[in-house]
Amino acid sequence: MDKFMEAAIEEANKGLKEGGIPIGSVLVHNNQIIGRGHNKRIQKGSVVLHGEMDALESAGRQPATVYRECVLYTTLSPCPMCTGAILLYQIPKVIVGENITFKGQEDLLREKGVEVDVLQESECVDLMKSFIKASPGLWNEDIGEID
Repeated sequence: MDKFMEAAIEEANKGLKEGGIPIGSVLVHNNQIIGRGHNKRIQKGSVVLHGEMDALESAGRQPATVYRECVLYTTLSPCPMCTGAILLYQIPKVIVGENITFKGQEDLLREKGVEVDVLQESECVDLMKSFIKASPGLWNEDIGEID
């Protein structure tokens, strides 16, 4: 497994241990992680801190040219909000751990010229399946579904 996806999975597990939703992400520039994060909606009482958003936040302000040279790794297919951030900052490539438990806006990303690779990592699938089974209400809240 790619070391950057391993880092995203570490973030997802960190979120789960904190009582949150196990989705992790890392932002990579020139083969180095410049931002890492995990879903912190529960922990922080936030409406926007998905894993991808937290990774972008932890990277801090960057020149536009940096974002345009990055790869975003995320353990789960990006939701509409995270897709919007990817498009806003013109991140050219997204590596997705899995899209079996949830398929986000991958088609929109591709339509807008973003390269999207889906790995279907069993560790990512198992992590989300277990979480969704154990906490369906939190999961539905996270993806904007009515319980």
